[in-house]
Amino acid sequence: MSYKIYTKTGDKGNTVLYGGDKVPKNHPRLDAYGTVDELNSQIGLAAAFIKDNGLKEIIYTLQNDLFDLGGDLATPLENKKLNISRIESDYIKNLESLIDKFQEILPELKVFILPGGGIAAGHLQVARTICRRAERETVYLAENFDINEKVIVYLNRLSDLLFVLARYANYLENISEPVWEPRKK
Repeated sequence: MSYKIYTKTGDKGNTVLYGGDKVPKNHPRLDAYGTVDELNSQIGLAAAFIKDNGLKEIIYTLQNDLFDLGGDLATPLENKKLNISRIESDYIKNLESLIDKFQEILPELKVFILPGGGIAAGHLQVARTICRRAERETVYLAENFDINEKVIVYLNRLSDLLFVLARYANYLENISEPVWEPRKK
């Protein structure tokens, strides 16, 4: 074995950011990128139920993007010495292109739908809600610390894409989308 998975550096409730800054584990930066990590895991779980290879490739690209995004959040902007991938406009344009592509395929929504349908779609809907939480936590982080503002835009677009991909997963499996039926007053 070449290395140990445990370092014991966090045993007293602190951790070290990429670049060396020591912060408590309840720091808003950790909340934000910890939720991004949770999101990435949820997207990976959704991929386990997706049979379409094209859709799986998109999912894997998103997961790689989320590693870049997590690194962006974990590295204070003022740290210019480290060579990390920061979220740029091309990441966001890619999400928008995917949203547009799948919107062309899917039937137009004329009613609200409930999260669910098939297993893959259900997991993608859970990922969408985790993404919204990551976005809220990142907005809070940005109110208190300098961050790459494109991260917020990326998370906003990603939640939209996850909604569309959930619909597409149901479409591929020929599963009807559950429709919201408000109670009559």
